[in-house]
Amino acid sequence: MILPRRILAMHTAPVRRASSVPAGMVSFVPACSTTDAHSLELLQDFVSRARRLFVISGAGLSTESGIPDYRSEGVGLYARTDRRPMQYAEFVRSAKSRQRYWARNFLGWPQFSTHQPNSAHKALQRWEERGKLHWLVTQNVDALHSKAGQKRLTELHGCSHRVMCLGCGAISAREELQTRFVALNPDWRAQTGSVAPDGDVFIEDEQVLHFRVPSCEQCGGILKPEVTFFGDSVNKATVQFVHDRLGESDAVLVAGSSLQVYSGYRFLLAARDQKISVAILNIGPTRADHLAELKVSGRCGEVLSVIQPL
Repeated sequence: MILPRRILAMHTAPVRRASSVPAGMVSFVPACSTTDAHSLELLQDFVSRARRLFVISGAGLSTESGIPDYRSEGVGLYARTDRRPMQYAEFVRSAKSRQRYWARNFLGWPQFSTHQPNSAHKALQRWEERGKLHWLVTQNVDALHSKAGQKRLTELHGCSHRVMCLGCGAISAREELQTRFVALNPDWRAQTGSVAPDGDVFIEDEQVLHFRVPSCEQCGGILKPEVTFFGDSVNKATVQFVHDRLGESDAVLVAGSSLQVYSGYRFLLAARDQKISVAILNIGPTRADHLAELKVSGRCGEVLSVIQPL
């Protein structure tokens, strides 16, 4: 499946298609021209040749569902604000930081939890049904792949729809925690700012002073979303499981990720070492462009929905 690199520079006229991004959600999708027909043909050929396709998805898949990402030029969190995501060490050591985090998350949850899969998520689920997709690893924590019906799935960084206790390890549903928040804070209100990628919203620190955070009902321990915070590491057993699925695959497709975080990039390095062919679909450059035989620029929904799992 090695594609000649020289052919990747060829271009034909772009194919005009209706946008895969629902109205009102375009603001979180970086500017991108329509993918040219030749690139689509090359990607179709890549997918068609694969018998056991391994897919890595990132935030660029979910921006088309209205969820912002961190790094996109002009529209990502880092471009829109000087705010930075919660660090694991800060969350663990500081009760005030946890109070601030959960207050913001409480306000953002009603909207975040209602986001729905877009055409990219649905396309990948169809690929699984057709036997094309061997395994999907997502760096996203939004549960949209699960909502689309994906079964052969690893949520590499966990899922914000689940909550874990740092004391006893008990797992519970985030929706249940929302009910507890409401009961503990019946009169609490705050003026919110812009939405952040992990489901929270920005509010001023003084607004959270009286927000009450519940503890684990089983052991009284600290509650945390079952997600990998910045500064934390992915569970070793999960990493090994993903490596095992990669070893069973014959091609890798990256969809909507810049791969700036090592937890995902490591699998591209492993693919190179195992001589597994790589294609990347993303808006803008990625950390692994030099490892790919094919790089396609475009919106994941618009592109994946026209690629057939032959």
